[in-house]
Amino acid sequence: MDSHRYFNQLLYRMEQVFYHELSDCASWKTELVGTDFIQSQDIKGANEHEIITSCIAAIKDAGLVEDIEYSISGRDILLKLKIKGCGLMQKEVLLRKSGIKPYNCPVTNMILDQLIEKLGYCTTYVAELDIP
Repeated sequence: MDSHRYFNQLLYRMEQVFYHELSDCASWKTELVGTDFIQSQDIKGANEHEIITSCIAAIKDAGLVEDIEYSISGRDILLKLKIKGCGLMQKEVLLRKSGIKPYNCPVTNMILDQLIEKLGYCTTYVAELDIP
């Protein structure tokens, strides 16, 4: 077994157990997962677009994803991310197969963390993870 597959299975099992313990409240408890990486980067920006673009560049440069497209809509409060080539996608597929709607995306957490920190937002939340 390759290590990439092993780590996805490990994360899947941890998220599965956590979900069974906390049910729909689990997503509120995982918002810091993944943020250590982005906090170690030099993310710059004075507005949403600059911060998101800077985060995407750092995440792609580190090889965590192949690409991220984003849009902001819904009166400028709805951030939609389309993430391609994420190494954690297998974890999401395993969750869905076990009957759990995926609820934790470390890449999304990274971007939301920087929006909170740089722009002084009080909070953010993930409304939905659309996993193909």
